[in-house]
Amino acid sequence: MLNRFYDPTEGEIFVDGLNLKNINIETLRKNMGIVPQDVFLFSDSVKNNIGFSAKGYNAPMQEIEKAATFASISANIMELPKAYQTIIGERGVTLSGGQKQRISIARAYLSNPEIFIMDDSLSAVDTHTEDEILRNLADFQKNRTSIIVGHRISSLKNVDKIIVLENGVILEQGTPLDLLEKKGYFYDLSRIQMDENV
Repeated sequence: MLNRFYDPTEGEIFVDGLNLKNINIETLRKNMGIVPQDVFLFSDSVKNNIGFSAKGYNAPMQEIEKAATFASISANIMELPKAYQTIIGERGVTLSGGQKQRISIARAYLSNPEIFIMDDSLSAVDTHTEDEILRNLADFQKNRTSIIVGHRISSLKNVDKIIVLENGVILEQGTPLDLLEKKGYFYDLSRIQMDENV
């Protein structure tokens, strides 16, 4: 709905006080960087896959490399046969799930969006890489709206507000600390995930 692929059947969505329906769709989408859960990569070079963004298609190599560093994928790219010029298969079949997610994160970063959305896009990376990306994200999020959808509590630890959803219903909302102190659903989920990681 934020992208206006479809409009809400009831209620309204506002961005900076403007009704989404009154914002030009092209302008809206150019100002959004989205890392979807199901990453789509092209049968093209790594460079062009990162550079394929609303604002960055003709980005200089230095900017492409900066985006790759932000997404913690630069070292992996340098290990590929032709580094940034390596052709990856359709939908990224030659890469791991985590590598595909990080190339998609680099692409969204390069577009320098006003609204940055990550839809469970750290699910296939290890916890060390996740921490590195989240640290990089902390500075990037300043002066922009970021929405992180996630099932792993670790990817949500530094957000301003958490909304806990189940079957389309809001169960809880508040800061991470508020929800932990409340000892409700979020607290229980945190405990379960901490026990699983011990």
